[in-house]
Amino acid sequence: MNSWLSRLGLSRTLAKVSFLAALSVMGLSAIGLSGISQANAAQPSGTVRSTHGAWSIICDTPAGATSEQCVMMQNVVAEDRPEMGLSVVVLRTADNKAEILRVLAPLGVLLPNGLGLNVDGKDIGRAYFVRCFQDGCYAEVILEKPLLDTLKTGTSATFIVFQTPEEGIGIPVDLKGFADGFAALP
Repeated sequence: MNSWLSRLGLSRTLAKVSFLAALSVMGLSAIGLSGISQANAAQPSGTVRSTHGAWSIICDTPAGATSEQCVMMQNVVAEDRPEMGLSVVVLRTADNKAEILRVLAPLGVLLPNGLGLNVDGKDIGRAYFVRCFQDGCYAEVILEKPLLDTLKTGTSATFIVFQTPEEGIGIPVDLKGFADGFAALP
């Protein structure tokens, strides 16, 4: 096991996990995301408003909503494991008081180990899975300033999911365009 993977278990959390946010903000399914299949990441049904590097701003009006809601997202797949994909989503809460980083991982990941994050070779920590549905399991954190700044200035991130306690699978996420996309997120 790589040394930075072993440090994940001892590091600080990615940011404060928000269980209430999972219930109080727009869910991924509300914008038509169907989850991750064996080989493909989620495919949104909303309208792509803009693209910023590897990130897309996708907007839709969920059933029963009075206004359009938007997210910034990127779908990624592990280079050597095509069945292991993630949907990485950034959204603002309905009250515009917080931004959330939500990651949808496929079923079959080891939940107690959480989701690790490494940005530009630096261990950031773990986010724990909040909830699982038939489309996969969600890890979610509030994007507080230190984490947000790290993502805005970074070039590449690696999210780590576990299928066994010893086997971490690193899935690369391109941070190119993250800062511009975040600034454009309504």
